[in-house]
Amino acid sequence: MRRNDKEIKDKNEIAAILKRAIVCRIAFSENNKPYIVPVNFGYKDNCLYFHSAPEGKKIDILRNNNTVCFEIDIDFDIIKAATPCNWSAKYRSVIGFGKAFFVEDFEEKRSALNHIIQKYSDISNEYEFSEGVLDTVTDC
Repeated sequence: MRRNDKEIKDKNEIAAILKRAIVCRIAFSENNKPYIVPVNFGYKDNCLYFHSAPEGKKIDILRNNNTVCFEIDIDFDIIKAATPCNWSAKYRSVIGFGKAFFVEDFEEKRSALNHIIQKYSDISNEYEFSEGVLDTVTDC
């Protein structure tokens, strides 16, 4: 990071950003080519969860290379100056690297989906999924 004075190291502040953010961008790599997609996500116990259809480009890439990078940002604003070359941006973001793993265990998958649902809705209790629903999504 070029500007160490801007780096956020406080785990509580990082968690607050993850809680408020709406979109997580996940970057994958296939044959040395980057591929990035925005996803809905959940966050719990230092893990990010996202779900997907069981097929598609990101799933195909993950099956061969589960190394990922993610970016989440909030409070973005352009700071204008006298000339456009002196403009700046203000935002708070979290960037991380890691490994993505498919969630296969039924209870863990249910829990992961509940974290995502609770993030984007006013449902505060555990959602009861109808039979077979958990078989139709892939969680990572």
